[in-house]
Amino acid sequence: MLTYVFNEVGVPLYEQVYKSIKNDIIKGSLKPGEKLPSKRTFANNNGISTITIQNAYDQLISEGYIYTIPKKGYYVSAIAGIANVPTESRIRLDIRLPKQPVRYDMDLSNNKIAPDSFPFSIWAKLTREVLAGKSAELMETPLAAGIIELRQAIADHLKSFRGMLVDPNQIVVGAGTEYLYGLIVQLLGNDREYCIENPGYRKLSQIYSQYHINCRYADMDDSGITIEGLRRSGADIAHISPNHHFPTGITMPANRRYEVLAWANEKRGRYIIEDDYDSEFRPNGKPLPTLFSIDACEKVIYMNTFSKSLTPTIRISYMVLPAHLANEFYARLSFYSCTVSNFEQYTLAAFINEGYFEKHINRMRLYYQRQRKKLIDCIEKSSLKDKCTIIENDSGLHFLIRFYTDLPDEEVENRLKKSGIQIRALSEYYFTDHAGKEHYFIMNYSHIDISRMPEACEAIYNSLSTN
Repeated sequence: MLTYVFNEVGVPLYEQVYKSIKNDIIKGSLKPGEKLPSKRTFANNNGISTITIQNAYDQLISEGYIYTIPKKGYYVSAIAGIANVPTESRIRLDIRLPKQPVRYDMDLSNNKIAPDSFPFSIWAKLTREVLAGKSAELMETPLAAGIIELRQAIADHLKSFRGMLVDPNQIVVGAGTEYLYGLIVQLLGNDREYCIENPGYRKLSQIYSQYHINCRYADMDDSGITIEGLRRSGADIAHISPNHHFPTGITMPANRRYEVLAWANEKRGRYIIEDDYDSEFRPNGKPLPTLFSIDACEKVIYMNTFSKSLTPTIRISYMVLPAHLANEFYARLSFYSCTVSNFEQYTLAAFINEGYFEKHINRMRLYYQRQRKKLIDCIEKSSLKDKCTIIENDSGLHFLIRFYTDLPDEEVENRLKKSGIQIRALSEYYFTDHAGKEHYFIMNYSHIDISRMPEACEAIYNSLSTN
């Protein structure tokens, strides 16, 4: 007769019965073909109801641990090769997680967004309205490109802010630019040569390598990626950031833009991926026209993200495909599910359509302008001013600073880390030779505590002054 003690607090009684019998089957205490007690007998012996036993037996039958023969009873199933798994609630496997980044008192190259800058109250209000008013739409499966309401809102925003005339069906919404890069590779092929800027965003090379693409690199000058570098690379696809290059901050002038477009038109199958990741925050004047808006030959794929303008954790990005590639996307890749939930898409669409996004951009642009000015003023009023030059570019959320020192960049970084300060050198972002670019460092002002900059400037000064 089966007798158990059931004393697990908060666990339904039928589940305790189910687990007890299951464990005995797994351990071999109950043999294949062995008959189990009837529901009434089991219930009376353990002082519980027959309904509880029925629920436990039903669960065991559904999982294949026991079976029933009408009018005869319940029997243990023959489960060949069943594993004797640990019964403890906690197990530890040899899973090697990546090292967590070290946290520093001051991170001068961090591109995070200040938590206080996110419009939580407005987002929460719009979310409640979406949940209350769009229950049916929220349960529908959207097109692979995303819901039409959000794509229309993005098209309207691009028209008013960037002067781009875009059909909403050219827009593909995805959970982050990394996912969209993968779609582009599937559209264009991984047998092509992809070129990125040197210096450039290292994650790009890592992402493309996962698609078995060996990236080429093209050098830059003061106007951005060079045509000579593009030609030498032998590339078919150029992935560039003409409106605000990372990490140099260079904005590509109009004449170079037309030269890059001319390069793309020299050969069939060439394309430009235009990454416009933080164009909203150009501090002075309007952004230059996008390559997409001056491209007459359908050679440019435009990409942007809400990670910079709202928060990196929202994970909503989009790309605008030339018409022929949009048709290719719907013909070949429309079987994919959109990777952004309907809840977030409808909320973001409302955020844009009701004017909150434009107000947020204007507010954040003013905030970043003030941050930038405060940071530069702090440097210029400190002892550090005699040991550096600020290289300003009227774009984005960072600038470069050059230190007057003979110390290698790595030594400067290590000295500052000992003082609790992290700063990244421009030389870290070169994929090939970076001769002549020593001593340039990135200063990001999107998420730093300006009140602590005087002590940071003093620490940098002392590090540079010590032999």
